[in-house]
This record gives sequence, C-alpha cells and structure tokens, in this order.
Amino acid sequence: MPESIANKVAVVGVGACQFGENWDQSREDMIVDAAYEAYADAGIENPQQQIEAVFAGAVYPREGSAEIAEALKLFGKPVSLVSDYCQTGTDAFRFGVFAVACGMYDTVLVVGFDKPKDRGVSGPSVNFDRVRGLPATPAGWFSLCAARYFDTFGAGREDLAKIAVKNHHNGTLAPKSMLKKEITVDDALNARIISWPFGLFDCAAQSDGASACVLTRANLAKNFRDDAVLVKAVSIAVAEHPQRDPDFDFLAWKPTLYAAKDAYAQAGITEPFRQLDVVQLHDCFTLTEMLTYEDLGLCKKGEAKEHVASGTFQLDGELPVNTDGGLKTFGHPTGATGVRMIYENTLQLQGRAGERQVEGASLALSHNIGGPPTTCGIAILGRD
Repeated sequence: MPESIANKVAVVGVGACQFGENWDQSREDMIVDAAYEAYADAGIENPQQQIEAVFAGAVYPREGSAEIAEALKLFGKPVSLVSDYCQTGTDAFRFGVFAVACGMYDTVLVVGFDKPKDRGVSGPSVNFDRVRGLPATPAGWFSLCAARYFDTFGAGREDLAKIAVKNHHNGTLAPKSMLKKEITVDDALNARIISWPFGLFDCAAQSDGASACVLTRANLAKNFRDDAVLVKAVSIAVAEHPQRDPDFDFLAWKPTLYAAKDAYAQAGITEPFRQLDVVQLHDCFTLTEMLTYEDLGLCKKGEAKEHVASGTFQLDGELPVNTDGGLKTFGHPTGATGVRMIYENTLQLQGRAGERQVEGASLALSHNIGGPPTTCGIAILGRD
C-alpha cells in the first residue's frame, strides 16, 4: 500500500490573472500576473531564493519551459511542463504536490496557463475518431450523451438550463470571470442551438488565462500564513476511449469514477455529499456537470435533475457547485482551468470568497475531465 500524501503539503498562496479574451496580454504577461499574486498571497518577496522549482501546465505552449522561466526570471532552477488535455492544471498540481511530499523541495510554484484565442480557431484541438460513425466535435459527441441521458432518466433541456442559470449567476460574483451576465431559463432555452440539445448557454467558451499557487511542506506553512490549506488528496486516472469501449453506456464517465474512488480513499471520504462542503467540477457543457454530480457520488444515478430543481447545488444550497461560475463564466484556457479551481477552493476554505463565500467550508474538491473523455484529475483540499 503506497504511503498517503494527505496533510503533508500546504497551499500557502494563490493567484490568477483576469480571464477573458486577453488580446492585449502575452502568455508571459498572464503568467506574471498569476504568479506574482500568488507570491504576494504567500508573503514571498524573493522568489529567486524562496521558490525551488516550478511545475507548469499548458496545452498550447509556445516555447516550452523556457517561456515560463523567462516570464518569471527564475533561472538555474528546474521548470517542468505538463500537457494532459483538460486536466493539465490538476496534473501540474499533482507533480508539485508529489515533489514537496517526497521531501525533494520545501517550496514550489505551480502555474497553469493557455492563450487559445491567439490560435485563430474557435474550438479545442480534440480529435475524436469517427468510430461507429459518431460525431467528431466535442459538442456533437457530448450531445449524444445528453440524448441518451434524457431518454433514460426523463431529464430535459430545462434541467440543463437551470445549471447554466446557476453558473452564470455565480460568475457575476467572481471578479476574475470572463462572463458577468445573469441569464434566465428562457434565455437558455431560446438561445441558438449549437448541437441539440445544447444551446449557446449550455457550452463553455474558449478564453485566455493563467492561475498559480505556492506549495510548501505542511510543517513550514506557518512561515507563510496562519490559514494555510492542506492537500488531502490528488488523483489522476485514465480510462478506456469511450468510442472504442463496448461497455460505454453514454450515462457516466469512467475516468471520473476511477479518479473519485482513489481520491476519496486518500482523503478518507466515504460519504461525499455529506463530507464535502464545496465542489468545482468540469462544466464544459451543462450535461457534463449533470453527469458529474452522479459520477462523483454527490447524488444517486438518475437523480441529478431532482437536485437541480430543488437547488441543492446552488450557492445557498446544501452542496454548492462551481461557486465562481465554472468554465461557463471563466471560459476554458485548458492548462489554467485546474489551477483556477484550486484557487477558488483555497479562497473558499480561507473564508476569502466574498459574496460567493460558502460559510464554514472545510473540505473542497476540484475535478477535470479531458479528451473524449479518457482522463480525469481530482484534487481535494481541507482546512484542518
């Protein structure tokens, strides 16, 4: 049985740049904004001396690790770069956590970034095979799962619309979100169709962004701040390609099932709905959020629509989900998203989330799925 990493590593500083269509910023500008906010948050005044290594994540890097070192002027130190679909930021965080937990370094920086708007294309570079003649675009593929889910459990477009309304509202309360626009259920239902049943407000947009956090050994955390947050678990899982998996039923994502089982075991979580206080999950489409409620064990299979209707996952509900508006309002600069979720969960656990604060939050989970999806990353942070 491997040794647990729980409670060995602390998050002592977080930062993020403004997410959006950042035409007037370079990758380096966004990295500097995020990292220096994290430095200030941790009380780090001399990063060249206090940061021993950097673990970065990006799906569309330009010059690899060199552009990170150049941006931060951190030379003569190890800078690693991870690229792993939509879970890239969570994977970079995992490498940083492991490096500190094993005793290799005392203090490291994790930074996730991407600037897809400069690529001149409107969507992600996810290539889906046309096995079984299924659609090749993410919206087309995920919409097939929505149709199957609707037919099996009696859900409909109004259930998805309520998720979009929730996340758009939460995004209006997050200073660094891209979209600050309240919408109604009718707005969502009457929006132009992207791929039925997904309308415009069911789909996350592309955006530019960067997020960062400073990690240190738990026994050194008080040297930085008194309210450091502890890493309880971090897990990555890879599953069968769903278009080639004869057991895939279009109703659940196996990567999430695998990663959740491992992360919950690391953190000692047996009843996620009762034990977790706040959750950030991967809402690339509203249907993804609905399926993930169930895949993470936050409710039983097929019961997500009842919880959506009763407000369980709203900001004032029993278990708030995507308290900052999620991918719906921040967009999805792929490498930044996982670290942005850790940024939000850290603020929530420290009582620093302002109008979107979940009172008394002490245990928080973040979740990304990537690819068709074939991968999942989960990080669990705790206050004590």
